[in-house]
Amino acid sequence: MPGQYAVPRRHAGTVVSVNMSSRKTVRKTRGESGTLVFDRGFEGDAHAGDWHRQVSLLGLESIGTMVAAGLKVGPGDFAENVTTSGIDLLSLPIGTLLKLGDSSELEISQIGKVCHTKCAIYYAAGDCVMPRDGLFAVVRRAGEVRVGDLIEVVSLGDGTCDRTPASAIAEFEAEKAAEAAALAIGRRPDRIRGSSAEAADIERASPVQEPDRHQNAESG
Repeated sequence: MPGQYAVPRRHAGTVVSVNMSSRKTVRKTRGESGTLVFDRGFEGDAHAGDWHRQVSLLGLESIGTMVAAGLKVGPGDFAENVTTSGIDLLSLPIGTLLKLGDSSELEISQIGKVCHTKCAIYYAAGDCVMPRDGLFAVVRRAGEVRVGDLIEVVSLGDGTCDRTPASAIAEFEAEKAAEAAALAIGRRPDRIRGSSAEAADIERASPVQEPDRHQNAESG
């Protein structure tokens, strides 16, 4: 569980959208509310389960960078469960405890993720914010989450979460190192940049990730 640290005032925000899907590898449907189940995730969502990435969060500010690149995207299109606004998600260490609304609490379990297969957004724009800017969490207290709910930081974490396997952290760190090395020599792995017109024509129904029959249980 997270340690108790002083919480800077910038650590407060708002729920912009609650998004869910009945299967993985697709964009989530934007909604007004959802029910968090203890140590599972959102009721009815494909990513809920007995693992460390039960709930995902992404800032509206990060989505805005993709809109600026010419994509017609919005909340839920990156398969995040909770779209936030006004809170500096990337400044929150693993183990941070967040309160959403009246009673729900999430503990940050992972920052960013490895995409084993690139998504349609990546191939159109040459980038995708979810692997870099998305946060993942486990449900520590059940409850309802609604659009307009306040997001508060109860305590800042110490960089650990008892639900996060060491292998997940090692895999992500290795991926970041590989990308940094590629950028240092002026290229990016698997980067394909489309035109602005191609980016603008991405359909909302297109998969977030290309289907991979060999993906393991922790993909998505």
